[in-house]
Amino acid sequence: MVVVGTGRAAGHGENSVAYVGAIMAMNISATSSTDPVPIEVSGGAPADAPDLRLFVFALFFIFGGITSLNDVVIPKLKGLFTLTYGEVMLVQSAFFTAYFLVSLPAAAIVRRVGYMRTAVLGLLMMTAGCLLFVPASASSLFVIFLAALFVLAAGITIVQVVANPLISMLGAPATAHSRLTFAQAFNSLGTTIFPYVGSILILGSLAKVDPSSLSGVVLDAFRTQETHVVVRTYLGLAGVLVLVAALVWLRRNRLVESAIEDTTIRHPLDLLRQRRFGFGALCIFLYVGAEVAIGSLIVNYLMQSNVLGLAQQEAGKHVPFYWGGAMVGRFIGAYLLRVFSPGKVLASAAAAVIALLFTSANAAGALSGWSLLAIGLFNSIMFPTIFSLACEGLGSRAAEGSGIICVAIVGGAVVPLITGHAADWVGLKMALIVPGICYAGILSFGLYARHSKEFNDSRARDR
Repeated sequence: MVVVGTGRAAGHGENSVAYVGAIMAMNISATSSTDPVPIEVSGGAPADAPDLRLFVFALFFIFGGITSLNDVVIPKLKGLFTLTYGEVMLVQSAFFTAYFLVSLPAAAIVRRVGYMRTAVLGLLMMTAGCLLFVPASASSLFVIFLAALFVLAAGITIVQVVANPLISMLGAPATAHSRLTFAQAFNSLGTTIFPYVGSILILGSLAKVDPSSLSGVVLDAFRTQETHVVVRTYLGLAGVLVLVAALVWLRRNRLVESAIEDTTIRHPLDLLRQRRFGFGALCIFLYVGAEVAIGSLIVNYLMQSNVLGLAQQEAGKHVPFYWGGAMVGRFIGAYLLRVFSPGKVLASAAAAVIALLFTSANAAGALSGWSLLAIGLFNSIMFPTIFSLACEGLGSRAAEGSGIICVAIVGGAVVPLITGHAADWVGLKMALIVPGICYAGILSFGLYARHSKEFNDSRARDR
């Protein structure tokens, strides 16, 4: 029987709750003789399970791709409902608020029913969110679209709470930064493919009528007709999600998960008292908020006459360059993080993004547009590096850390909203100062990690 873990729990000793393993004992005999050998999950030594890594890679691909579709849905809804930038950013607020509300309950579900069963639950909730686009379209109400996106995001949150600690556990602690970065590359593969296809399906059918010239029943009928393309896209995703959930359910006994004592939902919050974990959680808030804010504005940014002056669909087809850069950067970063210290790589990437934001805001034409798109390349290593730096040494409390980190993803609800209002007040270019401030915070964390004795001592123990 193999025991899976992520290294020593720093500073918690014998009182650490075995939370990573999430869970209830399962009988090995429940699996067939042809199944792969089950793995017992508990706080302890790491284990190698290639088939489970493939499972986690698939989850990263799915929830990354669906999340990135918001960047295509936003300009569509902005036009149909004649919204300001501040108003349409409620799409991201509704979506990422789910991380704030669902992350810790999701970690508790993992503790009770296990990783694989929790993943199935998350996939089915994602399916429900996709299906809610049908009544949203029929109602022609923006608020119903927000509700559908919230449910969809709740499912994604559950899946992400499972995926992040699991990939960190499946290998040596010393290479957790590299392994999580490599897994995030599959997330970026999804965010590269989905917006391109989505721009064709969702933005390809441009309205021939200006919605602002309509009212009453005529306007409602117009919105219902135009949102059918959105509905068809998400119905197709729902079918795929049901299939994936069925496949995961068939593998639900792959992990034999140890029973643990129950904890209150407040128990993980004491991790924030640890300086580096609290700083790391704050930087996740800042990073996700900045990344989402930029991604949400790309289509409208590139449509400006002083940038690239593109039509909506063509601008949407450029979104994959932003996310594709993240994909390429993550494959490169998986190597760089084995050669250079994570803090140094993180600080360098943040500094590069700040330089690109400054260039884009002060330049015009192609230089302005492509400077913004190039940010994706340097965003690539940020989330996995911040995550693994913050969670180093948590050992059996890694899943608690994952829950808190996923709560911090609520930055995707807050920072884009602030950026959207800033764009309404001072224009899209000047609004880039908001994500710029976020990256300055990330730069500080990278420098702190680079020079902090606490980080270096922890990495030495893990090796």
